[in-house]
Amino acid sequence: MAYTDLQDYIAALERHGLLRRISVEVDPFLEITELADRMVKRQGPALLFERVRGSSYPLLINAFGSWKHIHLALETDSLDAIGEQVNLLLDPEVPKSFMDKLKMLPKLRELASFLPKQVSSGPCKAVIERQHIDLTELPILHCWPQDGGRFITMGVVFTRNPVNERRNIGMYRLHLYDERTTGMHWHLHKHGAHHFHLAWERGEPLEVAVAIGCDPAVVYAATAPLPDDVDELLFAGFLRKKPVEVVHCETVNLEVPAHAEFILEGYVNPGELRREGPFGDHTGYYSLADDYPVFHVTCMTRRRNPIYLTTIVGKPPMEDLYLGKATERIFLPLLRKQLPEIVDMNLPAEGIFHNLVLVSIRKRYPGQAQKVMHALWGLGQMMFAKIIAVFDAEVNVQDLSEVLWRLGNAIEPERDITFVKGPLDALNHASSQPHYGSKMGIDCTRKLPEEGFTREWPDEIVMSEEVRRLVDRRWRDYGIEGA
Repeated sequence: MAYTDLQDYIAALERHGLLRRISVEVDPFLEITELADRMVKRQGPALLFERVRGSSYPLLINAFGSWKHIHLALETDSLDAIGEQVNLLLDPEVPKSFMDKLKMLPKLRELASFLPKQVSSGPCKAVIERQHIDLTELPILHCWPQDGGRFITMGVVFTRNPVNERRNIGMYRLHLYDERTTGMHWHLHKHGAHHFHLAWERGEPLEVAVAIGCDPAVVYAATAPLPDDVDELLFAGFLRKKPVEVVHCETVNLEVPAHAEFILEGYVNPGELRREGPFGDHTGYYSLADDYPVFHVTCMTRRRNPIYLTTIVGKPPMEDLYLGKATERIFLPLLRKQLPEIVDMNLPAEGIFHNLVLVSIRKRYPGQAQKVMHALWGLGQMMFAKIIAVFDAEVNVQDLSEVLWRLGNAIEPERDITFVKGPLDALNHASSQPHYGSKMGIDCTRKLPEEGFTREWPDEIVMSEEVRRLVDRRWRDYGIEGA
């Protein structure tokens, strides 16, 4: 049954033993980060801080910080099963006949039932502040020692394309400047940044709303790499099997989740930029200070007794690992639609999602590994992948020990490494210039004669199945059970 709101999810976490309440006072300056970092490294429970110094609002962190958390958040035992369902949502079969069209009607009706539902009001409107707006009253974290200030890190940001009026939802950090303004960390390649630049070209301010503390499906949907024409709120409704109720904002022409804990409304002005950062980022390094748009808050609404949802990022593993791995599993079936030779994919935590992609394929012809590399670089956020390594179908790419063993044995560097140039993630600090640089593909597959390999490829060392069964049968006889 779908969670109505964040507090509904908190109750579920507590029922499953995945939440700890902290009743002593804690400091949002570094102390909460250190506690949360230790907890996520142990795959420990979510933490609900009931007394945060300088604020009257409790704070929730590590709400998605383990596989148990993410499965509970998305109400599933299998992320791969969600992936198969999402495949039907995002890439339905084209009907070839009148009967096929009739068969699609139930699916279309079901999909329509997940569209956002407009309501006249909701819990997020319990308190409305237009005059007394003070963002410093929120328990916003100063996460790491060299951060440029305090940052809202789990705000769900709503904008609308000023040309076609299509809604976009993303998750972008907000650097707190003062009581009514923040930075808006829109990377060059993100949809929010695109909307901002379209508004800039028109000489118009861009209206923005930020929802803090949404239900888990909305939070995840804001991070998902959806196609441009798929509404994130529809996707959230599909995940939770219940439409997201939305309410119109007070001062901007946007709809936001009616059951969010806090809503910030406002605008960014064309051409107005301000220094934002540094910020201890998910790469494990500080992202450097740079100029970004300024978000001016015109109204803040909230629930009666709201809870502030936040996260920290830094050296992996962190809470964002599990959101990213959920994306890996959920969107893999859709990736296979475009590249059917793909068997599995791993975006390891150590690769920070966009630095390293490990993929296994069913290889049938020469050059297929290179074909897969270039195809992946042409797909959405995969364009940021700095290293793509392609393995044969039998390789378990989820096992990094096996991956490194195969990589070390299976490649001839001069022949099997491909270099290309293209767009890079804004957080890539190693490239000679921002946003653009070199990427590497590694062909770790067995080479074919047509690829110029004429030597004999040796067999792997594997014990015979007969002997394995013999040892299995006699295991107790050896008397080494506890060894």
